[in-house]
Amino acid sequence: MKVFDFLDSQSIVIDLKSPTKKEAIDELCQVLATNGKIKNAQTVLTALMEREKLGSTGIGQGIAIPHGKSEATETLVAALGISRKGVDFEALDGEPVHLIFLLVAPLDSAGQHLKALARISRLLKDKFFRQSLRDAKSIEEIQKIIQDEDAY
Repeated sequence: MKVFDFLDSQSIVIDLKSPTKKEAIDELCQVLATNGKIKNAQTVLTALMEREKLGSTGIGQGIAIPHGKSEATETLVAALGISRKGVDFEALDGEPVHLIFLLVAPLDSAGQHLKALARISRLLKDKFFRQSLRDAKSIEEIQKIIQDEDAY
């Protein structure tokens, strides 16, 4: 499974504006809705915030991977947001989050959802990869960084 199997370049935001977890998740849900990837941003936001109640998906090292399932999509979709200022995401290490990889899966797709989570987690463990994404100045640059890393 490759990242661009579920992440569309139109769903990449290189300068997230939102300062809080809920606002950042909402901003990315709006991007997915605008691009026709999900049917209802509010439904997805509610599902993702319910998942956040179980424990923050801010996993540390400036990374958050909010994820959930919703009837608002028929396929696995993702959005990537990069925050220059950092988002207060209640991350496990208490640090601001700069990379938010949001995943939304259909209600009946456990296997695919878990594979995507594992793939993203593996990529984001690489410090150089994380820094390259944070330093990227364009969507094209982000695409190249992800494609190059995803080749392995």
